[in-house]
Amino acid sequence: MHTTRLDGHRTWRETAGHYALLPLRVFLGITFVYAGLDKLTDSAFLKSGGTGSIGETMRAARGSAAIPALVDLALKSPVGFGYAMALGELAVGIGVLIGLFGRLAALGGALISLSLWLTVSWATTPYYYGNDLAYLMAWLPLVLAGTPYLSVDAAWRARRRRTGGYR
Repeated sequence: MHTTRLDGHRTWRETAGHYALLPLRVFLGITFVYAGLDKLTDSAFLKSGGTGSIGETMRAARGSAAIPALVDLALKSPVGFGYAMALGELAVGIGVLIGLFGRLAALGGALISLSLWLTVSWATTPYYYGNDLAYLMAWLPLVLAGTPYLSVDAAWRARRRRTGGYR
């Protein structure tokens, strides 16, 4: 029977449905924070050349990328691109975790995943071995739903309602 009320307003099933995206949000947020911090603290990554560097990674991906022009753009300043990628991942991860501009943060995560799929992991065969496409698909529900609960966005929305502001 599904009539047990958790908060007086919702059944167990309704509550589970309401919070269904929370595990995805936490996973993606932690993963992107970790990825950003990992890049920023890796002495080899933020270099234009050498094993494990962003420059070497991009040069290796150039020949098999779906859109080589994206790789060429990154190669104009590989270190700058590496910092942009790391800081972007960090911002996306924090934004989704705390629910600050949740849809925008999720869109940023989707765009990062899309750019990685079209460049670094495009040649992965079969396609489902590459994780960037799966990350792109995982971001899309959060782009659509945002961070409507347990978030800064929800707190701002509740405050606007209490003060009679924009809904």
